[in-house]
Amino acid sequence: MIDLRHAKPFAAGGNRNCYRHPQYPQRCIKVMLPGRIAELRRRAPWYKVLTPDSHFDDNAREQAGYRQKALKKASANSPVWAHLPKWYGLVETSEGTGAVSELLTDGNDIPAMTLETYLQNHGLDQQLCDSLERFSNWLRSTGVLTKNLLPHNLVLCQRNGKAELYLVDGLGNANFLPISEYFAAARRRYIERRIEKMWKRIRWEISDRDLSWKAAERL
Repeated sequence: MIDLRHAKPFAAGGNRNCYRHPQYPQRCIKVMLPGRIAELRRRAPWYKVLTPDSHFDDNAREQAGYRQKALKKASANSPVWAHLPKWYGLVETSEGTGAVSELLTDGNDIPAMTLETYLQNHGLDQQLCDSLERFSNWLRSTGVLTKNLLPHNLVLCQRNGKAELYLVDGLGNANFLPISEYFAAARRRYIERRIEKMWKRIRWEISDRDLSWKAAERL
């Protein structure tokens, strides 16, 4: 078991804390917040009440995302890793089960900046537009399935002189019926919808935000 009792998270999301791995500094461990699974279950619609805890566990869902068809048999040098952190599986920690993946950093060994932060500091500049286009083309060419591509789930890293986007959360199929996992045409439509929605969210992030994201999304 990995002892994280005295470790300080370097980042925290709505559901998980992120720690640097004490034995492998170039890896991170994501642990669900205490009581979060029970809270998500309480807030879920009635038809999800009987679903297992794994439905509310981001670690279990991330593991399932890495087991999708596009990644399942990918070699270490496969292009599917061009915009994804490598996956090392689940481990037990003092704070609960943790998901271990590659820790993406900048040149000073500091965790990479999120797209959300970049947009706040620099807006939608040409460098970012180029990065978004490469990321979108990678999704199309590899067929990697993601949930909604939210700015706080994407980070920017310098690779070969370019700022590249990496998806650090939200991997997997969001549809109840996984048709896009098995049929090429459905997969292409699914990915294009995710890309389109990503751009809508980015434009909302840099707007004056007269509307909440949920309201803007409905429009």
